[in-house]
Amino acid sequence: MREWIPIPGSAKARLIEAAVHQFELAGYEAVNVVDLAGKASVTTGALYHHFGSKLGLYLTVRDDMEKRIAERMEGAAAAAGNRGHPAVRAALLVAFDAAVRFTVCRILGEQPPVERDDPVAAALRPLLTKHKAPAADILAAAWRAALLAVATGASSTAAARASLVYVLGDGRT
Repeated sequence: MREWIPIPGSAKARLIEAAVHQFELAGYEAVNVVDLAGKASVTTGALYHHFGSKLGLYLTVRDDMEKRIAERMEGAAAAAGNRGHPAVRAALLVAFDAAVRFTVCRILGEQPPVERDDPVAAALRPLLTKHKAPAADILAAAWRAALLAVATGASSTAAARASLVYVLGDGRT
């Protein structure tokens, strides 16, 4: 069993559940530790005990979601041939759909509060045939922008997905 999977109903599990909801609703910066602990029916001491800080809890939630998304991207890319435009397109669209289904568009769309490698860009690099690093970063940014459009209500899910499809193009150069 992976360390980040808490026992259901435990204080750690309740904190993670409350964190997903609160970070998705308001974004990292706007979430208050006291309110977050209250939503989980735990003390702030429990939050600090299990995660060290609000940032530790946020990164736990975000890392878990990014791992789930990356796994789905790998599967979609493999089904589309593991290389080139069809694989990139399949990976990003499956990732978009999964983020919407998991209700984590803001969490995955917003910039993390600390500098770190982008796991979505990392998942894209092996699929690209040209300009791997810049193309992966640009495509991951477009994916995140589509997620934020959904999270903030600036766009419907269908319109944001259609915009992402447009950005991805048809693969012809």
